Amino acid sequence: MDKTTLTERDICTKYITPAIVDSGWDLHTQIREEVYFTAGRIIVQGKKISRGEAKRADYILYHKPGVPIAVIEAKDNKHSLGAGMQQAIAYGETLDVPFTYSSNGDAFLEHDRTATSGAVENEISLDAFPSPEELWKRFCVSKGFSQEEDAVVSQTYYADSSGKAPRYYQQIAINRTVESIAKGENRILLVMATGTGKTYTAFQIIWRLWKARVKKRILFLADRNILVDQTRVNDFKPFESAMTKITKRQIDKSYEIYLCLYQAVTGTEEESNIYKQFSPDFFDLIVVDECHRGSAAEDSAWREILSYFKSAAQIGMTATPKETEDVSNIDYFGAPLYTYSLKQGIEDGFLAPYKVVRIDMDKDLEGWRPAKGKLDKRGELVEDRIYNQRDFDRVLVLEKRTELVAKKISEFLKLTNRYDKTIIFCEDIDHAERLRQALVNENADLVKENSKYIMRITGDELEGKRELDNFIDPESRHPVVVTTSKLLSTGVDAQTCKLIVLDQRIQSMTLFKQIIGRGTRIREDYDKLFFTIMDFKKATELFADPDFDGEPVQIYEPKGDEPPVPPYVAPEGEGDDEGVPFSESPLPPDSVPHRKVKYVIDDVEVRVLKERVQYYGNDGKLITESLKDYSRKSITKEYTSLDTFLSAWSGADKKSAVIEEPEKHGVMLDALAEEVGRDLDPFDLICHVAWGQAPLTRQERANNVRKRDYFGKYGERAAVVLEAMLDKYADEGIEHIEDINVLQVYPLTRIGTPMEIVSAFGGREQFMAALKELEAQLYVA
Repeated sequence: MDKTTLTERDICTKYITPAIVDSGWDLHTQIREEVYFTAGRIIVQGKKISRGEAKRADYILYHKPGVPIAVIEAKDNKHSLGAGMQQAIAYGETLDVPFTYSSNGDAFLEHDRTATSGAVENEISLDAFPSPEELWKRFCVSKGFSQEEDAVVSQTYYADSSGKAPRYYQQIAINRTVESIAKGENRILLVMATGTGKTYTAFQIIWRLWKARVKKRILFLADRNILVDQTRVNDFKPFESAMTKITKRQIDKSYEIYLCLYQAVTGTEEESNIYKQFSPDFFDLIVVDECHRGSAAEDSAWREILSYFKSAAQIGMTATPKETEDVSNIDYFGAPLYTYSLKQGIEDGFLAPYKVVRIDMDKDLEGWRPAKGKLDKRGELVEDRIYNQRDFDRVLVLEKRTELVAKKISEFLKLTNRYDKTIIFCEDIDHAERLRQALVNENADLVKENSKYIMRITGDELEGKRELDNFIDPESRHPVVVTTSKLLSTGVDAQTCKLIVLDQRIQSMTLFKQIIGRGTRIREDYDKLFFTIMDFKKATELFADPDFDGEPVQIYEPKGDEPPVPPYVAPEGEGDDEGVPFSESPLPPDSVPHRKVKYVIDDVEVRVLKERVQYYGNDGKLITESLKDYSRKSITKEYTSLDTFLSAWSGADKKSAVIEEPEKHGVMLDALAEEVGRDLDPFDLICHVAWGQAPLTRQERANNVRKRDYFGKYGERAAVVLEAMLDKYADEGIEHIEDINVLQVYPLTRIGTPMEIVSAFGGREQFMAALKELEAQLYVA
C-alpha cells in the first residue's frame, strides 16, 4: 500500500492508533481522538449569529480521566514528520500538557516540555512510543513528586452517569491546585471569569483532596446566602450526608464538608464570632468564593476567619482580584496559580459576547443648574450649583430623566423581545423603585397580564427577594424585568439574561466586571448566545481601562429619536461628538454623597443627544474609521492584491470557504452589504471595497449568463434545472447553490426529486460538473 495515497484519518487508524495501543495505552480510558476542547467563538454580525472554528486535537492521551499528559497532531504521509509540531505545541500549551507529538505515520517527533530527558525534541519509531507509566514517571520527576504526592495527584475526579466533565481550563485549574496542595502549598488564588464554573471547579478540587484523605474537614465560605444555597443543591450535591450548611449560628462538628455564609459565624461582639467554637486546626482546607469581596482587606471579617484557621490550606476564587493600596488578594494569597479571563472565555466560545448601546442624556453631559430660588417638587430650596451625571439619582432626581430611561429600555425590548430577561442596575433602592414605577407605566399592557412582569429586587424588600429564584430560573417566565442596586451584581446565576442596563455610576473595575458577568453565560437551548449592555451613565468607558479584558463586539450610540437597537452598519467616520460641555461637579467623582432626602425635580425636560455607532474589530480594538476603510485594510492584509484574491476564488472547491475567510478576520460582510448594497455578491462586495472594482448585482451576473446562451448544450430538463439554480443564486447568493442539498429545497423540488434531477444530467458526477461550470460562467471576467 502506498502510504502517500492515504488520508490523514487512514494514517491515524492504520499506523498511529495501533502504535499507541501497542505501547500500553488503554483505548477506552486513556486515548481520545478528534477532541474539540473549545466551542468556537460566537460571532455576532447584525442579526446573523454564527460560531467560529473550534479547536480540535487529533489525540489527547490521559494518565487518568481528567489528567491529560500528551497531545498528538497527525498529518497525512505527504507531510513531513514534524509538520504538525507547531500546532501540537500550541495545543499542548493551551491544555497545559507536558508532552506533544507530531506524526505522519512513519514515526513520532516528540517535544518534551519538561526537558527531563536532555534533548527537547526527539524522533521516536512507531514501535517505541512511550508507555503511560514512562510518561507519567517523567512528568513526576519534572515536578519532584514523592510517592505520597503522586497518590494525591493521581486521585480520580468525581464522575456520574450524566457524563458531565470539566472543560479544559477547569481541568488546568483543578490539576494545578491539587498538585500545589500535594506539594504543601497553603495559599492559592484562582482567577476565573464569571460564568466559567468556579463552583464546579471548587467542587472537583475538594472532592479529589477529600477522597485522597489529605484534606478531611473542609469549609466553603461565601458572602451571599443564594451562593451557598446554589452550591449546596447543585455542584456540591454529591457530598450528600457528609455536608452541612451552618445556619442559625449553630455548630455541629460531626460533618466533614461545611458550607457557610461568613456573616453567620462572625459579628462585632466577641461572642458573635462562633467560628471560634471550632479549634484553630479543625479545618485543613478552606475555599473562599468571590474572595475579592471580603478576605482581601486586612481588617475584614473574612480575613479574620482565615487568620484564625491559618494552619488550613486556603484557596481564594474570584473573577476579579482586588488590588488597591489598602486591599489586595495577591498580597494574601500570592499571584494567581491560574487565570482564565473573560476575553479568553469569549474567544473559546464558552462565554457570550455582547453589544453595547450607549445613550447619553443632555443634562448628564451638559449639566443642569437651577434658577435662583428654584424649589423642588416637595417645596425644598434647591442648592444653587451645577448638577450632572455624578449627582443624578444620588443627590438630585430629574423625574423626566427617569421616564426617558424607562422609555428607552422599553423601546429596546419592544424592538427585540419583550420577554428577554433584563437586569437594571440603579444608584440605590430609591432609584430602583422609581425606575420600576416608570417601567410599569411604559409597559402597562404586560403588567396588566401579570403584575410580576416588572419587579424591584433589592435587599430591603422581601416580596422581590422571593422572586429571585424565579427570575434566574430559565423555565420561569416571570419576573422579566428587574431593577436592583447591588443585590444582583455578583454571584447570581442569571443564565438567560439578555439585557443589562447600567443607570448606575460605576467607578470600580471589580464591580463593573461582576455586573457584566451577569450576562456572559450561554444557553443555546434558550436562544441566548449574546447579550446587550445599555449604558446611560458612561460606565462602559471602563472598556478602555487596560485592566478590562473582554471587549464588546459592537458599541452603538443612538441619536435623539433613533431606536436603541443597534443597526447593521457603522457611519462614515467617527461622527462629531466633540465640543459637548461636561460640567464638572465641585466634588471629586468618588466623594459625591447621597443626600438623605434627594431633591426631586419634575419640570425639567431631558433629551438624548446624537452620538455615533462603533464596532469592535476581530483584534478587540475599537474601529474608529468607516466600516469600508476598516474592511479594505482587513481584506488586503489577507489578500495582498486583486490577483491573489481572484486566484483564491477561482481555485476554491466551494466559494463559501473564501467568503468565510475575511469574516474570520473581522470583516462584517453583512454589515458591509447593508452599507454598499444588499444585492451584491460577496465576490463583488470584496472586489469593490478592497480594490475599487465596479460591482455587478447578482441579478446582473445571472442575466449575463443567460445572454451567452450557455444552457443550449444541455437537454431541456437539465436547462430548466440550471435556470432554477440561476434564479436561486440571484435571490440568495452563491453559497445557496454550491451544495447538492440545494436539490431538496424550493424551487428545485417542483422540478422533480433529487434522483430525477441528477439523472437529467446523466448522473451525480455530471450534475456536479455542470454546477461547477455554472459557477465559472457567473464569474467570467
